[in-house]
Amino acid sequence: MKPIFKYFLLVVFAAIVFVSCQNEDQDDVAPPMNIEVQNFVWKGLNLYYLWQADVPNLSDTKFKNQAELNSFLSGYPKPEDLFESLRVDKTIDRFSWIVDDYLELEGQLQGTTNNNGVEFGLSLKASGSTDVVGWVRYIIPNSDASTKNIKRGDIFYAVNGTQLTTSNYQSLLFGSNNDYTLNMADISAGAIVPNGKTVALTKTVLDENPILVNTVITSGAKKIGYLMYNGFYSNYDNKLNDAFGTLKTQGITDLVLDLRYNGGGSVQTAARLASMITGSYTGQVFAKQQWNAKIESYYAANDPESLKNYFVDKIGTTPINSLNMTKVYILTSKNTASASELVINGLKPYINVVQIGDVTVGKNVGSVTLYDSPTFGKDKRNPNHRYAMQPLTLKIVNKDGFGDYQSGLTPTFQKAESVSNLGVLGTSTEPLLNLAIGKITGTAKISKSTPEMDFEFFSDSKSANGMRNQMYLEKAPEGLMKALE
Repeated sequence: MKPIFKYFLLVVFAAIVFVSCQNEDQDDVAPPMNIEVQNFVWKGLNLYYLWQADVPNLSDTKFKNQAELNSFLSGYPKPEDLFESLRVDKTIDRFSWIVDDYLELEGQLQGTTNNNGVEFGLSLKASGSTDVVGWVRYIIPNSDASTKNIKRGDIFYAVNGTQLTTSNYQSLLFGSNNDYTLNMADISAGAIVPNGKTVALTKTVLDENPILVNTVITSGAKKIGYLMYNGFYSNYDNKLNDAFGTLKTQGITDLVLDLRYNGGGSVQTAARLASMITGSYTGQVFAKQQWNAKIESYYAANDPESLKNYFVDKIGTTPINSLNMTKVYILTSKNTASASELVINGLKPYINVVQIGDVTVGKNVGSVTLYDSPTFGKDKRNPNHRYAMQPLTLKIVNKDGFGDYQSGLTPTFQKAESVSNLGVLGTSTEPLLNLAIGKITGTAKISKSTPEMDFEFFSDSKSANGMRNQMYLEKAPEGLMKALE
């Protein structure tokens, strides 16, 4: 890079970013240790937060110098309180979060949690009720639950004999106690009836392979590949590629991708998955990132191409096993979010996407992990603490510029899961997969199905257990990080 251009780049970047805290008088002091985390929170959000311009206390001109900023930060003894105060209205920003241990955060983003292996949905016992019931969606292999008498479709209403409610379910199911007993129930005439059965469970550190089911179903002349994929964890990308290789070897004619329990994850993995489904669009735009005005200005002037995500044909040096599909059937639910929605939206300009199931979450915004370091990346992190943030920093749109699905993506054929008839995953009789097979073979009705739901959906184990709906970049774009160095 020529010295003059490099100098210009850094000057422009400095002018649009650290206006309020870098133009300090010589007598300004660095933040004392008791607010160094708060200082990191403010500066990270001032630079990266998607709605930075809409938060008065994050304005570049709010504080004349570091001393004024220090005074403001001292009013927030807890970094979490400061973080919450700097977010826009929670109806707009539903997904930004902060943690006090980035090691735990990094594990969660790769599918590692303290978990007993029961993945479940939570529903209200009745409309308007505060009582909550749980229903098992699936059991994670090699978990404590996989050795116990509990399976998909089982119902529980209490923990250690205490009825689950909207106010206590967090402490009972996700508290510090690694051991608890579920009190089970049956559904009888639409009501929850305790059956006297219990299941004792123990949480351990568990790595979840997001590829839960990968099989081929033959129906007439059709060989239908079915893949249930439950998390965009980039450390499993090669296994995902192998799964597609298996489907490719078996010569499938159609693909059903089940994302109903997938709350999202890596944007890079989403682009790779889309490339495995297609295979004809390498180098073309899969998605485009939209950041706040400061970062957009920087990249518009220096490297606009870095804010685009492309279809690819390799993972590192490994060729991607692409199926060359021109149509894909994707199963969704009220838990389908973020990177899962990105796959649907990113594919639509290129191939026919038939969505079956329920309306998705509607998370069209993404994040990047911010650490307390000079570049907000992993290098040279502050050794005095392990705080990290996962604030919303970007909106993602498809090739055509569409990304306004904050109310969720509406299915082509709508059918909510029925708690009383979940079926066995990966079998042709499981209701959602059965509907997809019917659409593929032409044996299902053409009209949209009527939604059904036995109980009002409330929450689920992944979103309540720290595995929030995610669509994240592995790191901020390279040019930005280098300019900060």
